Amino acid sequence: MAGRINDDDVVAVRERAKIEQVVGAYVALRNAGGGSLKGLCPFHDEKTPSFQVTPSRGFYYCFGCGEGGDVISFVQRVDNLSFAETVERLADQVGIQLRYTDDSGPRPEPGMRLRLMEAHLAAAEFYAEQLASPDALVGRQFLAERGFDRAAAELFGVGFAPRGGRVLSAHLRGRGFTDRELVAGGLVRESGYDFFQSRLLWPIRDSGRQVIGFGARRLFDDDRMPAKYLNTPETPLYKKSHVLYGLDLARQPIGRKSQAVVVEGYTDVMAAHLAGVDTAVASCGTAFGDDHAKLLRRLMGDHDAFRGEVIFTFDGDAAGQAAALKVFSGDQNFVAQTYVAIEPTGLDPCDLRLQHGDAAVRELVGRRVPLYRFVMTNVLSKHDLDRADGRLSALREAAPLVASIRDKVMVERYVRELAKLLGNEDFEEIRTEVLRAASRSSRRAAEPVPEPTEQRPARAVLPDPHDRLLATERETAKLLIQAPDLFRPGWDGISSSDFTHPAYAAVFTAVEKAATEDGGTEDWVHRITAAAEHEQLTSLIVSLAVEPLPVQGAVTSRFVVAHSAGLQLLTVMRAIAELKSKLQRTNPVEAQQKYNQMFSELVVLEARRKKLQSRSLGALD
Repeated sequence: MAGRINDDDVVAVRERAKIEQVVGAYVALRNAGGGSLKGLCPFHDEKTPSFQVTPSRGFYYCFGCGEGGDVISFVQRVDNLSFAETVERLADQVGIQLRYTDDSGPRPEPGMRLRLMEAHLAAAEFYAEQLASPDALVGRQFLAERGFDRAAAELFGVGFAPRGGRVLSAHLRGRGFTDRELVAGGLVRESGYDFFQSRLLWPIRDSGRQVIGFGARRLFDDDRMPAKYLNTPETPLYKKSHVLYGLDLARQPIGRKSQAVVVEGYTDVMAAHLAGVDTAVASCGTAFGDDHAKLLRRLMGDHDAFRGEVIFTFDGDAAGQAAALKVFSGDQNFVAQTYVAIEPTGLDPCDLRLQHGDAAVRELVGRRVPLYRFVMTNVLSKHDLDRADGRLSALREAAPLVASIRDKVMVERYVRELAKLLGNEDFEEIRTEVLRAASRSSRRAAEPVPEPTEQRPARAVLPDPHDRLLATERETAKLLIQAPDLFRPGWDGISSSDFTHPAYAAVFTAVEKAATEDGGTEDWVHRITAAAEHEQLTSLIVSLAVEPLPVQGAVTSRFVVAHSAGLQLLTVMRAIAELKSKLQRTNPVEAQQKYNQMFSELVVLEARRKKLQSRSLGALD
């Protein structure tokens, strides 16, 4: 497995991938003057353009919703990709071969990823054309019998792999692809034969809509491959534990609705989308696992207060119950928002739509129940709860499930739920059995249930950019980011206490940290964002980096001095006002020593006020 992408390569990708070109592929940009471009924000609905791109600085910022960042964060946000996925995609586009800090696994040669993506796209187009061939009649009948017409097949890119063993390989060689590339991409076997033959095919795309593999269903009895479904083997593009079919269509709805519906197979995904459940996806050639859970959490917004919901359409049979137990034993933060939708008749979404229409599929999702309730109900259903010994045996079987939960808060919740299902109001009895089950587990004995993790720092509240009371703080913060070289050592005496708004103070703290750490080849603004304590500060830092300064021409050191002195002057004036208030409340006779001390402090502050006022006004002359 490859390690972290080399920092210098990330910088190179960021510099070579022109933000105006990348953003321009998603947003119609027009000249806004001052070297900036404007367009309608892709992250929120608006009629008047407030989305700005500044090519000279490599940043975008929306003055309407506050979203901002560089070319990498833009692609991450708009296409719901991870950081690594985004860098790899942009690297392919600009021709940079990435290096990794830990190359424990084989890496493709320079340009190979891009070639493999081109080969898969060409293969998908070829297979889609073959679906209209006479040999594909059985495939077309398969689709028609399940309620999918030609338009549905085109929407999902369904295709057909010809019966001849070398048809695709010959076609792709004619397009300039080498045998080595076709084998590396899993399109052709080492023997030279096409990997897929005489099968119905579904192209599998990543969240960025790139074809990275295929799923294939057996159609003919003489198919030499015994498996009903066959998937692309592991390749530099295709990792089955990280892939969800239908994600290219469901990506944006998942992010918008904070909901994902996980179904069993390709036709179920098609049926769900055509029925209006546009958040449906399916795992490809493997059971749903922790990596899939992480992917969905990221798409729905993986933050401190995760509120998305994932709905599984497990079958009600033993296999479905086993699958539910597997999910239940996974990431508990994920499980807390996980539901199960079971059709009483046992029909999957595809057959349900075929027999009862689109509305029935939507109703199936609407009838979801929490995963933990589904799991425990299935466990308890095997016991006679009308008998005392039946309830006891049910408790003993369910207790280990509850004990396996890592989050103590969730354990308490499940204890109460289990009590309800058992009809037992004695919470202590159930809690005791759960603790006993935990102690019997050798794994839990070696690894005790941890205390709840510490809360993350509260998210920063961003200031109003038009607040006149904070104007000096904002302008000074902009100078720290846009003109750091014009400040004298020690930032002209500025400290974080000079900023009354916590967000501006946090920006200054990040500036100080970025100045003392080795940022390698990273530019100044990216060093600050990397040093920021809160991710939410990134948009503020970007806005401060792209907002124009209230000055004609180039910024001078005198302009910087005026603002740094003006900021400190406000701090001193606040201190003077507070000290005067204390003096007025202090009796000079009864508390003479304290009074004299405060008066001396006032004299010092007044002297500093005059000095700062002189610096501030003198710099503006």
